Amino acid sequence: MQAKLSICAAAVLCALAATPAVAAEWSDTSASWRYGTQFAEPGIDEDIKKNIFALTHVSGFKYGSNFFNVDFLMSGDNDPAAGGGGGAQEVYAVYVNQMHLGKITGNSFAFGPVRDVAISTGFDLSAKNTDFAARVRKFTFGPTLKFGVFDGWADLNLLYYKETNHNGIVGKDVDFDPTWRVSGAWGIPFAAGSLPLSVNGFFSYTGAKGKDGFGNETKAETLIDIFLMADLGALADKKGTFLAGVGYEYWQNKFGNDHEKLVGSTANTPMIKAEFHF
Repeated sequence: MQAKLSICAAAVLCALAATPAVAAEWSDTSASWRYGTQFAEPGIDEDIKKNIFALTHVSGFKYGSNFFNVDFLMSGDNDPAAGGGGGAQEVYAVYVNQMHLGKITGNSFAFGPVRDVAISTGFDLSAKNTDFAARVRKFTFGPTLKFGVFDGWADLNLLYYKETNHNGIVGKDVDFDPTWRVSGAWGIPFAAGSLPLSVNGFFSYTGAKGKDGFGNETKAETLIDIFLMADLGALADKKGTFLAGVGYEYWQNKFGNDHEKLVGSTANTPMIKAEFHF
């Protein structure tokens, strides 16, 4: 399983590197590290340490934008890999394409604080080497309102959501019911004296998606990640190259599990983060 995870990670990174950049009007690529000691996993009745290494790419083109992120998550020993031998490892990749209606049609879709309207299409893929052997496959599709907020940006999405996964405990793939998701993301810059700061993050609220692999009814799921980041590169006249800060994650009914019935289904996780842009 370790080899499969490594192959998965290498394939994702190679695909990103091979993506043509000639059509991009702008782009930003970063590598980051996050760390926390209070992560949670359903069925585990104790806090979990995790190191999370990520590669993120966002770019804009004539008719819209692309977002790609791959996380490599390394858990402490109390989230064990299958067969023992240390903590679990996971690869989780997300891709989102937005087609901006204003750019496509040449007409303005702006109203109030909304700058444009887009159609968003997203895919998630994952693999984790635990006994559960999760293999998430997600598809999302729907409209996005794009806001201008305090010299920054914010998106609000209303999405169709479809997920399949694998349950290695019972040895079967799980085809969840289609449901809906409301989600958003934001990046708001400001400054403390000469130090540039930003508040960025995302949230999602996903409806119940039918029964899981154990036959239990799933619950609506809430996930919020928020970070306060300082642009330390600006102190050396290299603005936007190196950022560091603190963050917080709240995740209730994780993966659709009922937090009132299954331990580890709610996470309250402080984090530290560092990211390098190149």
